Amino acid sequence: MSVSDVGAASRRDIRLAAGLGLECIIVALASWLLSEVHQFADVAPTWFWLAVAGTWTGAAIAATWLSSEMPPTAAGQRVIDLAIPLFFGATILFLWEVITVGARVPHVLMPAPSEIAARVVISLPTLEEDFVQTVLRAVIPGWAIGSLVGFLVALICDRLPFIARGLVPIGNFVSALPMIGVAPIMVMWFGFDWQSKVAIVVIMTFFPALVNSLAGLAAAGALERDLMRTYGATYGEALWKLRKPAALPFLFNALKINSTLAMIGAIVAEFFGTPIVGMGFRISTEVGRSDLDMVWAEIALAAATGSIFYGLLALAERLATFWHPSVRGR
Repeated sequence: MSVSDVGAASRRDIRLAAGLGLECIIVALASWLLSEVHQFADVAPTWFWLAVAGTWTGAAIAATWLSSEMPPTAAGQRVIDLAIPLFFGATILFLWEVITVGARVPHVLMPAPSEIAARVVISLPTLEEDFVQTVLRAVIPGWAIGSLVGFLVALICDRLPFIARGLVPIGNFVSALPMIGVAPIMVMWFGFDWQSKVAIVVIMTFFPALVNSLAGLAAAGALERDLMRTYGATYGEALWKLRKPAALPFLFNALKINSTLAMIGAIVAEFFGTPIVGMGFRISTEVGRSDLDMVWAEIALAAATGSIFYGLLALAERLATFWHPSVRGR
C-alpha cells in the first residue's frame, strides 16, 4: 500500500469517526429536547423550535455524511447501512413527538409517539388477539396460497402458451376490481370469519405472482435454452437447472409485493364483517369511538409486522440468490 493510499484510508476513518461523533451529539441533544418539551405548560417557546430546527439540520448532515462514506470492511458497510435508516426513523419519531407535544396538537388529530407506545404496552393482550386473527389466520395463509397458485398457473401457462394469452387479460381485469366491492361479496360467500379474508388475500396476491412468475420463466436467454436442448435436457431438467435460477429474483419480487398486499387486503376486508377481533375490526371500531391511541397502536402493529415480513423475505432472497448481480452489488 502506497503512502497516498494510507493517507486516504486515514482521512476516511477520520470522516467516519466525525460522522459517528456528530450522530452521538445529535442523539444527546434530541434526548434533552424530548425531556424539555414535556415541561412546558403551554406552546413551546421560540428558542425551543430553533433548537429543534438545529437538531434536525445536524441529523440531516450526519446522515448525508455517513451515507457518502465507504467503510474499509464489508462489516463496517453493513453497520452503516443499518445505522442510517434507524437514525432517519428516530429523527422522524423525534420530530413527531416534539411537534405534537410542543405545539399542543389536539389528541384527536395526532397523538404523540410516547402516548401510542404507552397504549401498546397496556393493550398487549388485545393486540395479540388481533395479530393472531389477522396475520396468522388470514395474511399468511392467503399470501401462501395466492403466491403458490400464481406460480403453478404460470407453469401451466408456460407449458401451454394459449392459456396465458387468455388468462393474463382476465387477471388484469380481476386485479383492477375495487377491494371495497369484492370484500362484501367474499364475506357473503365464505362467512364472517378468517375464510373470507383468506379468499380476498388470495385474489389480491394471485395476479402479481402470476405476472412475475411468467416474466421469470422467460428470463433465461435463448442461447442457454438451445444449449440445454442440445444436451438433450427434458423440460423438467431445463426448468429446474436453468430457468428456475433465472426466475428466482422475479419470484422473490412477487413474494415481497404480495407481503404488503396481503396485509392491506386482510385489514381492509375486516372492515366489512369479522368476528369481534382483528386489526381491521379494531381500527374501524376505535375510530368510531375516537380512541385514536388504539387506532395508532394497531397501525404500528401492522407496520411493524409488514416490515418484518418484508425483511425476512429480503433476507431469504439474499441467501437464495447470492450469485445474482443485483445481490452481489449490494
